[in-house]
Amino acid sequence: MLSEALTAAAAGGGMAVVQAAGADGWAWFRVRCARLVGRGDADAEREALARLDRTAAALDAVDESERQRVRAVHAVLWQGEFASVIEALGEPDRARLAEQLIDLTGEFDASNGTARGAVGGNSFHGPTAVQTGDHNRQENHFGSDG
Repeated sequence: MLSEALTAAAAGGGMAVVQAAGADGWAWFRVRCARLVGRGDADAEREALARLDRTAAALDAVDESERQRVRAVHAVLWQGEFASVIEALGEPDRARLAEQLIDLTGEFDASNGTARGAVGGNSFHGPTAVQTGDHNRQENHFGSDG
């Protein structure tokens, strides 16, 4: 049985999945989420990506009258997924995974319209370069000398 804090982290992760699905930062979120679930196992990561894609497709396929119900179902499914992964770990790894899950849900907070790693609502006129993420390097050269 998970502690209250670990259960809350799993529930927050489940809600984050359904909030992120279809949003600007979905591609970024799904990769990070699959890495958390996969825990270094490439096959588990691929399976998580496939399940995340099925969740996004299910949410995209329903009409507005069913959206809340389907979101609730998938939030609970992902809460269970995160809880299972947490339960399978030893105590120090549980706390570390819960912290990573909390960080992930905090980085993508669709409730306030922000998603780190996403760019939206911009107008670009002319050459443009956009980069998101942490600790990246980008060099851009525009024009005929670039």
